[in-house]
Amino acid sequence: MAEEVHQVAKPVRLPERGSDGAGLRARFERDALPLMPNLYSAALRMTRNPADAEDLVQETFLRAYRGFSGFTEGTNIKAWLYRILTNTFIISYRKQRREPQTVLEDELPEWYLYERLGGRGAVASAESTVLESIPDEDVKAALDSLPEAFRMAVWLADVEGFSYKEIAEIVDVPIGTVMSRLHRGRKALEKRLWDKVKERGLVDD
Repeated sequence: MAEEVHQVAKPVRLPERGSDGAGLRARFERDALPLMPNLYSAALRMTRNPADAEDLVQETFLRAYRGFSGFTEGTNIKAWLYRILTNTFIISYRKQRREPQTVLEDELPEWYLYERLGGRGAVASAESTVLESIPDEDVKAALDSLPEAFRMAVWLADVEGFSYKEIAEIVDVPIGTVMSRLHRGRKALEKRLWDKVKERGLVDD
C-alpha cells in the first residue's frame, strides 16, 4: 500500500467562465485537476461505494472551482482540496448513513505499518516481516473495516502523507484528536492484520 494505485473518477465538467476568468480556469486545471485520482481514492474510503465516490469528487471539484478565486496561490492546494472533500462528505453524504463509532481496546498490540502504508520509520522485526507478506487486498480490507474517524486519520497520514497540522485542518479537529485517532487507528489496523496472519496460518497462535 505504500504505492497506492489510485483509481480514476470521471472527468469534471467545469462551468464556463468569461474571458476575465480564463486565467483562473487555466490555473485550476493545471494545479487542481491532476489531484483528482488522489481525492477519488480518499472518497472511496469515505463512501465505500464507487458511484458515491465519483459523485463526491465531482461535487468537491465544482465547489473548489467556484471558490478558487479565494485560494492563495503557493499554499497547499492538496490540503485545501481535501478539506473541501471532507466538508462536502459531511454535508452531503454522512447524513445518509450513520456509522457506529466503536471504542477500541487500549490493550491492542502496538506494531505499526509505517513501511507498508507510508514508508516512514518502520523498525524491522519478526512481526513486521510477517505483516509484510499480507496481500495488499487484505491491507485495504483491514483499513476499510476501521471506524470512519480512524480510517481517515490513517489514510491521510500514512498514505497521503499529510502532517498532523494539515489533517487537523482538513477534518476540523484539534491536533491532539488527530494524534489520538491516528495512534488508535494504527493499533486497530495492526490487530486486524495480525488476526489475518493467524487466520492464514503464517504464525502460531
